[in-house]
Amino acid sequence: MELDKIIIVRDKTRLEQLIERFNSKAQAKFYLERSGEDFGFYEQEHNKFYTSLGHVQKAISPLFKSKVLFRSYLPTYMFAEGDVIVVIGQDGLVANTAKYVKGLPIVAVNPDEERYDGILLPHGPQTFLSAIKGFVNGTYESKKVTMAKAAMNDGQTLLAFNDFYIGVASHVSSRYNLEFKGKKESQSSSGILVSTGAGATGWISSVFNMTNNINQYFYKQKRAFDARINWEDEKLLFVVREPFLSKMSQIDLGYGTITKNQRLKIESKMPQNGVIFSDGIEADFLNFNSGNTLSIGIADEKANLII
Repeated sequence: MELDKIIIVRDKTRLEQLIERFNSKAQAKFYLERSGEDFGFYEQEHNKFYTSLGHVQKAISPLFKSKVLFRSYLPTYMFAEGDVIVVIGQDGLVANTAKYVKGLPIVAVNPDEERYDGILLPHGPQTFLSAIKGFVNGTYESKKVTMAKAAMNDGQTLLAFNDFYIGVASHVSSRYNLEFKGKKESQSSSGILVSTGAGATGWISSVFNMTNNINQYFYKQKRAFDARINWEDEKLLFVVREPFLSKMSQIDLGYGTITKNQRLKIESKMPQNGVIFSDGIEADFLNFNSGNTLSIGIADEKANLII
């Protein structure tokens, strides 16, 4: 298959973010060590990342044109047909990248296997090139990952690789009307989570962990409720977090499975600070205030991970 260029997507290391915050490495080190933190941890992580990034760039440069793109530029960068995306970083960077590349192939590289779980990072800096060569030769395997799409009544849309949070952008109650399978009710809660199969081991799993712990306490046995669905399944799972029962709010619509034919509809009753954000990135959000309605379903496009 034709490959025009490789886009290497990366994020700033935590050390680089600290240097930005404190204006210099010396000031960052002084502040952290004075607070009792191990500054060496950040240096080691930083150095390991740049060693891995160097391996990736060295392997690519004799064979393909390439460009390094920082995470912050993903929403505005114009990806082109023929681009192959190499993501090097933590799992969350893969999730954030997939929303913007419109189904282009992604080769995800774990730069630090000692620190990062790498559920979405099947390749290492020394082995990733075989995946790219497999793509060029047409001998590669890929996994098509179902994503979620949120569509507002004002035309705005947002994709999620892992999950959506819908609610208020603080710890006060989120208020909205929820409609699912022909049933509608007013709710007050800590917000709604909608998860894809890829995100089912992430944020939404914490809700099931809490449920299992409560059941263990009351029933003296651990009931293993599990949120897992396959990455490629045409399904999404939603859960209402901490729904509150009152004269004005109900709790019967607490969870459900979204399919191609069954969408989740939400009407905001929050005068301000209502938001929808995806994949834990609070900066990647839509305002969701009174007068806004939202429909959540399965996105037409898939994430394309080369495995």
